[in-house]
Amino acid sequence: MTDPRAAYQARLGACRLRIAALEATHLRISNGRLVVALIGAILLWFAISRGWSPLWPIAAGLMFFALVIVHARLLQRLERARRAAGWYARGLLRIDGEWAGERRDGAPFLKGHTYGRDLDLFGHASLFQLLNTATTEIGEETLAAWLKSAAPIPEVLARQVAVAELRDKTVFREELAVLAAETEISRTGSMAAWASASPAGLTVAVAVVFAACALVTIVVLALTFAERIPSRYFVFWLIAAGAIAAIWRKPVHQVLARIGSADRDLSLVRDALARIESETVQSPRLMAIKDALFTEGMPPSRRIDELRRLVSWLDSSRNQLFAPIAFAILLPQQLAVAIDRWHSRYGRRVVDWLTAIGELEALAALATYSFEHPHDPFPVVSETGPRFDAAGLAHPLMREDTSVRNDVTLGGPGEPRILVISGSNMSGKSTLLRSVGVNVVLALAGAPVRATRLTLSPLALGATLKVEDSLEEGHSRFYAEILRIKSIVDTARGATPLLFLLDEILHGTNSHDRRIGAEAIVKALADAGAVGLVTTHDLALTELPSRLGAVAVNKHFEDRLVDGKMAFDYRMRPGVVEHSNALALMRAVGLEV
Repeated sequence: MTDPRAAYQARLGACRLRIAALEATHLRISNGRLVVALIGAILLWFAISRGWSPLWPIAAGLMFFALVIVHARLLQRLERARRAAGWYARGLLRIDGEWAGERRDGAPFLKGHTYGRDLDLFGHASLFQLLNTATTEIGEETLAAWLKSAAPIPEVLARQVAVAELRDKTVFREELAVLAAETEISRTGSMAAWASASPAGLTVAVAVVFAACALVTIVVLALTFAERIPSRYFVFWLIAAGAIAAIWRKPVHQVLARIGSADRDLSLVRDALARIESETVQSPRLMAIKDALFTEGMPPSRRIDELRRLVSWLDSSRNQLFAPIAFAILLPQQLAVAIDRWHSRYGRRVVDWLTAIGELEALAALATYSFEHPHDPFPVVSETGPRFDAAGLAHPLMREDTSVRNDVTLGGPGEPRILVISGSNMSGKSTLLRSVGVNVVLALAGAPVRATRLTLSPLALGATLKVEDSLEEGHSRFYAEILRIKSIVDTARGATPLLFLLDEILHGTNSHDRRIGAEAIVKALADAGAVGLVTTHDLALTELPSRLGAVAVNKHFEDRLVDGKMAFDYRMRPGVVEHSNALALMRAVGLEV
């Protein structure tokens, strides 16, 4: 089993050595450019003033141009090396549990999701932020979609095999992750929107018209310079050519405006596709991703490169020096036709290519997590359920060396389906619920889990861990909670068995109503075949198992007072908690109670 810390430290050291060497070369080339430029200027002066051969300053100019090209490539390599060093440095931070805030947190994905906030799936210090190594918008969207919705069993198993293969491809994952700058993200959504839109309909006939106009422009200009025709004819022709081009002004403008919003990430997408194409893979899921890329036997990176060159020419046509020439020969219009023809032929495939990149990046993100946590196993996903059977369960967002592990079994032969967990404040009840929920999310996304062993069936999730009041909607905290519980009960009646996580159930009302309401809710969930956990510090609710029968059991967390301070071991035990710490906590902070 590879030690991730040692592997990252070794790779980080190699990156830093490469950066130092490249920086030294960068300095030498920079100085060389200055020297060559100075020599070229001197040779040019001698060629003009002393009659020296002009070949000498031309040779110096060519040498300077060659150094510029070499320097640009070296700077690109230097930037990639710095990104790689940053990638490994962030990996070490993740291993040390100091990763919060280091990557985009996916907070926009919380909107409309029923339990994303309860389980800290998105937002600051969230599961998404821990896992996210994507450099493209589609990669982040794919990873978020996998965390938001459970996959079917065959898909989960296929992802597990793919993640296991990518786990050992450290260099490949690094190269995929450093294609973009650390502070940027490829807005592939713009490319997808452009590709999905209908082409403007600029046909080959239009291209022929524009090319013919350009040819006539060149001929008329040559005749004008040769003084075969008056210069006014050239002006008249330019006006006529402009009038002809104006016939297709609207579709041309449409093409140029659309590609302008999608072109900034063409190079990154091309590089990502080229890197994926060159990697040898064996798992069926990864092979299917690669097979989906090829179009008419040609790699998509070459197709994207064709489009990138067209866009590059379009950008050059806007240069102040070149723009008059481009305008005269209708170059923007000709490029618009070429881009629209490319769009007509390959636009629909662009979405497939971006989807492949997104899936590969999501799998790489899960593989990176697997590599950095080598003791986290893949769960066993069972067809029969509902079932959640975990040994040594912990929360993946907590440091491995400080988190306390517990065994949780729900469903299965002879096992309870509902745990009523009592305990004092801060004893670990809510953390246990989050641990169960987050590990279900990881398991059904195809990722390893933070447990020594986990067997589960497909499960829908419902949680009330972070229910808040709403001034905007006029809802109290209690009303918001019962609305959420109503939604959870409705979900329990669906086709997929429910795993519910009810934290401090109905704590916004009096003990009498809470006991009656909680019993009715839990009974409805049990009758619907759901499994789950209910936490409470109200000991009246610990009577629920006696009323529900063998379907439910009591568990609890303990605490003790040591030297005036509360101490917790965060271990779940059978039975009902025997005391409360509320008064002790009040006294510990100086309240006279």
